Amino acid sequence: MPSPPPPDFASLSLAEIARLAQENRLPPVDSWNPAHCGHSDMRIARDGTWFHQGSPIGRMPMVRLFSTILRREADGRFVLVTPVEKLDIDVEDAPFVAVEMKREGEGPGMKLAFRLNTGELVAAGPDRGLRFEEREDGPRPYLHVRGGIEALVARSVYYELAELALANGSTPPGIWSNGSFFALEPGA
Repeated sequence: MPSPPPPDFASLSLAEIARLAQENRLPPVDSWNPAHCGHSDMRIARDGTWFHQGSPIGRMPMVRLFSTILRREADGRFVLVTPVEKLDIDVEDAPFVAVEMKREGEGPGMKLAFRLNTGELVAAGPDRGLRFEEREDGPRPYLHVRGGIEALVARSVYYELAELALANGSTPPGIWSNGSFFALEPGA
C-alpha cells in the first residue's frame, strides 16, 4: 500500500508539525537484526536524490517507503533493513535534506520545524539537534533526524538560520529551538 502524501507544510502550525512528527510511526528498524544480505545497488546523492542501479528513483512514494527502513549501523554504514534482510546503501553525505523551515517565537522561546525532501517533519530541539560543520566549500549544517541519521540543511534554509542567528545577538552566534541553543560555529 503506498504511503499517503506528506501534509502541506506551509499550512501547518508548529504545534501541528510537532504533533505529526511525534505521531510519525516508523517501522521498528532498531529491533530488527537479520543477517546481512549484500548491497542494495542503491545510492543517495548529496542533493537527496535516491538512485537504484544508477538511475534516479522517480516515484516519491517509493523513496518515502525506503526512507522509513533506513538505519545507521554502529560502524557508520547505512542499511535498508526489514525483518528478513539487511542491505547496504551508499550515502554521499546525509541521507536526507532539510528543504524548508518554519519558525515561531523569538530568542530562547523560538521553535523551529523542518520539512525533509521525503516529506518527513522534524522539530528541532533537545532530541533533534542542529550542528554546523566547517568544510573546504564552506559551512555545512545538519539536523539530527533519528538514530544517528541526519539531514543536510539546504543552502537556502541555512541562510535563514544564519540570519536568525545574527539577529539574536548571542555570542557565539546561534539559534534557539524548543529550549535548546545551537551555535553556528563548529565546536562552540
